[in-house]
Amino acid sequence: MINAILDPQFQPMVLVVKAYKEAVAKAGGTPLAIAVERNKGFISTYNLDVYPDGTGHDDENYDIVERIVKTLLWIHGGYKVTISGSRKIYEGIAAAYQKGGAREFDADFMARVYEAPFTVEYVADVKDAPRAYQAAAPVGRHLDGCRIGFDAGGSDRKVSAVVNGETVYSEEVVWFPKLQSDPMYHYEGILDAMKTAASHMPRVDAIGVSSAGVYIDNKIMIASLFLKVSDEDFDKHVKNMYINVAKEIGDVPVEVANDGDVTALAGAMDLDDTNVLGVAMGTSEAGGYVDGQGNITGWLNELAFVPVDFCKDAMVDEWSGDYGCGVKYFSQDGVIKLAPAAGIELDESMSPAEKLKVVQELMVAGDARAAKIYDTIGVYFGYAIAYYAMFYDIKHVLIMGRVTSGEGGTILLARANEVLSKEFPELAEKLELHIPDEKSRRVGQSVAAASLPDIQ
Repeated sequence: MINAILDPQFQPMVLVVKAYKEAVAKAGGTPLAIAVERNKGFISTYNLDVYPDGTGHDDENYDIVERIVKTLLWIHGGYKVTISGSRKIYEGIAAAYQKGGAREFDADFMARVYEAPFTVEYVADVKDAPRAYQAAAPVGRHLDGCRIGFDAGGSDRKVSAVVNGETVYSEEVVWFPKLQSDPMYHYEGILDAMKTAASHMPRVDAIGVSSAGVYIDNKIMIASLFLKVSDEDFDKHVKNMYINVAKEIGDVPVEVANDGDVTALAGAMDLDDTNVLGVAMGTSEAGGYVDGQGNITGWLNELAFVPVDFCKDAMVDEWSGDYGCGVKYFSQDGVIKLAPAAGIELDESMSPAEKLKVVQELMVAGDARAAKIYDTIGVYFGYAIAYYAMFYDIKHVLIMGRVTSGEGGTILLARANEVLSKEFPELAEKLELHIPDEKSRRVGQSVAAASLPDIQ
């Protein structure tokens, strides 16, 4: 293993799972099937051999399967987990995802997203386990007709008028959605942007929206832009906001997607390729994915909550209460976490963004301590990509976000590449890492958003 220089206790998920599988194979295992069901009956599955129940390995079985279930939930999404094979493992997972259990946060989040109670079910025989069912509808890359592309950010909103693939108008407007409790502020801002774009085209054929948050069937399920809006107002005025705005523009097809997915789509359009995983390292870790058919999958891709470090003493995320998850490794929190180990003292009165800036300024000044932080994150990331590749088919990884800007990003990328080539040579051969600069991004976020809907 390549050492994470500032984090000697780091235990990469990919290596722990690999070692577990090898040990089970040697001892003689029994099959286990995990299935996670989400909206429209879509099912994601993962199969592995585990130690038979009652052979003294129940804790090991649980520790590995619990991390894999968590990974499946935050990559694919789902409100029902089915464990087939081991009753002991089923009992452990069911206890974790109940009220008061270790994964109560995850269960509540998924129940809210899918508007269904979260359940864990047991099937005794693996032969009777639910089968995988995926049906990614082609979304994006449509550039025919007159389209509006809208990109809702936390500090500005961008809109483009796109006619047959050419941007005829675009504007960026500063706004403060996270500070507003009145949903009419958001509604009027979005509608105003759409009307402005519409005024620059002969007609509007379709609207595409890119926005941070979770979207199911174009409905806003959870989004930080509406942080201050009450639950009552959210259900009444926010959930169908993009659908309602589209009706005002002319009842045209509308397609809403997570901004991570749209970033991955923009990258796929730039690269003219498929199987693109986008990872943004900013306030948190955001993800997006374009599959082998060039489609956005409708998966959650919430990589911030996907475990990357198996060490139980790893830093805990304050929101979910879980350890070793991506948010504390691939975000400004990841940089801040490593600063003390690098010998860098940061003023506690500063905001996280200001603390990141201090480290970046030290990096510009050629400070070796700051370089160690990015070196460590690069090691984290190389192993994380290998873990993600257990669940995604990846040809390209796009790395973005303010954590990756400047020389720090270059160190991070080089180190991640080194981990892949030394530890996972077969994966390194088929996979390429990119930090796209502004010049190489020919397809902007709002233009990629405009391409989302298909005009029937």
